[in-house]
Amino acid sequence: MDASKCAALIAAVECGSFSAAARQLGYTQSGITRMVASLEAELGFALCVRTKQGVRITENGRRMMPCLRELVRAQRVAEESGAEIRGVLAGALAVGSYYSISAIWMPTVLSEFEKSYSGIDVEIREGGNAEMGQWLNSRAVDLCFCAKPANGTYCDWLPLYEDEMVMWLPEGHPYAHAVRYPLREIEHEAFIHTLANHDTDQDRLIREEGLLVQDRYTTRDGFTTYSMVEAGLGVSFNQRLISERWNGRVAEVPFEEPRRISLGIAVPSLAEASPAAQRFIDCIKQLMPRLRERAGSSA
Repeated sequence: MDASKCAALIAAVECGSFSAAARQLGYTQSGITRMVASLEAELGFALCVRTKQGVRITENGRRMMPCLRELVRAQRVAEESGAEIRGVLAGALAVGSYYSISAIWMPTVLSEFEKSYSGIDVEIREGGNAEMGQWLNSRAVDLCFCAKPANGTYCDWLPLYEDEMVMWLPEGHPYAHAVRYPLREIEHEAFIHTLANHDTDQDRLIREEGLLVQDRYTTRDGFTTYSMVEAGLGVSFNQRLISERWNGRVAEVPFEEPRRISLGIAVPSLAEASPAAQRFIDCIKQLMPRLRERAGSSA
């Protein structure tokens, strides 16, 4: 089975159309169409259907997708290993990342990585815990820089940093100048919920502690939540790292019993990681003392 045909199908499904996949991979649209048709003929069943809304994967295609991704990954590992032996490391990486990590830490990581490995193309895919788990299980990414994945996510985990969860309170709030915030007090607040029911760090703490929060507003973005807290519309909480570079009139108060989350690198399989992925992981590890120091100085 030709890995390039598998890559064509994956791109068509992810991009939503054959024309977009063609632009991404550098083929003509008819070339992508022929490659997908040839793959379907080889397998003996349809993998996707074309509709007015674009390309939609079939159920059989969905079942095959992990295998097709693995074929593409294996070919890329072989190519990168050959390049490494020749002394010219090249390749491509798909890296999942929290929005906050992308904005705060990833520019430093990418700048350092490019100095030594300019031949490796890096695609950053931003998302939350739910997306990270899906990407890792389907091997859609080579690694994720995120919180520790939930049970049911098949990966190897490398913890790198412990981040504290803090309350976001508007000026004038009774606890705005307190040293600590009682966790159960959240149940009596107008709560602003970011990405509710997406297995976020908020969701996890609410679920683990059995908190009965009263959602006054819901948002899809941490900065929106932060700005709404600043406007006095309610309270929220999140990782301290998220607001490292925000300077609004929001008090950040730790919980009475400290709550922390583990940030690190999740890899579908360390033993099977490509040379490019291994180099990227090494780069992050080397930079973590500097990133930790900067995060600590902003706390």
